[in-house]
Amino acid sequence: RFAVSVGYWKDPYIQYFVRQAKERKAPEINRGKLACYYARVHGVGHLLKAFLKKTECNCQIVNLGAGMDTLFWRLKDENLLPKKYFEVDFPMIVARKIHNIKSKPPLSKPIMESHSGESLLIDSHSLDSSRYSIIGGDLRFSSDLEEKLKKHNLDIQLPTLLIAECVLVYMTPQQSANLLKWASSTFPTAMFINYEQVNMTDRFGQIMIENLQRRQCNLAGVEVCRSLDSQRERLLLNGWETAHAIDMMKVYSFLPQTDVKRIEGLEFLDEKELFEQLMQHYCICWASKDSRNL
Repeated sequence: RFAVSVGYWKDPYIQYFVRQAKERKAPEINRGKLACYYARVHGVGHLLKAFLKKTECNCQIVNLGAGMDTLFWRLKDENLLPKKYFEVDFPMIVARKIHNIKSKPPLSKPIMESHSGESLLIDSHSLDSSRYSIIGGDLRFSSDLEEKLKKHNLDIQLPTLLIAECVLVYMTPQQSANLLKWASSTFPTAMFINYEQVNMTDRFGQIMIENLQRRQCNLAGVEVCRSLDSQRERLLLNGWETAHAIDMMKVYSFLPQTDVKRIEGLEFLDEKELFEQLMQHYCICWASKDSRNL
């Protein structure tokens, strides 16, 4: 929300989900983290749009642990909506999101506009329209997850993009392996995008873990975040045909340089080394299964 308000990228919808923070963070944390968020949004967005282009939007997206993400509304504005867009998160998070949607016309109106067919279903823990569904569930139980998605008209034959941003790291390695295996065995044509920590065995990674533990935040799946290789291996071992992983410094170097210069001019950063270390401790991984040779 803060990154958007300062001008890192445009998102007219995040204001309806998240209040603006009163205090500013320390500049080096601020600038480093905001640039990391910027690279994340653009990196994930690049892969997502490549998938939508290849499938000509004749596909579905499943956003796992979506939280207050606004991607559905942004895709609608760009005329890039897939056939169906699903979000899954804990029932408590889903209830909060649905409350915001129901009470704020700029959020509810686009859902109504894209809806066709029978009446739109909405209760405190789920929302189902013809193009957008929010489902309350626990990603650690994939059989339960599949049942709920199918109730909301998931089509396993459609090319499917699954997105998990800082989600798998909160599960045990076995639980995330089960989720990845479920996805690779369920959809004949699919892509999985995962954004999370990497290189967590060095000193910088250990400090990150300790800082999170002090805030009672346990990274149950951190052992898979040892390296880019361990990230790739996890995907290949769980049924995906191809897998890639690059750190966020690499992503940052691929972004359009005119835009990078623009965001680097937004706030002064003299702690370049700290910024680079932070970027080397997050990565984007993507895997695919391609029965249609897309």
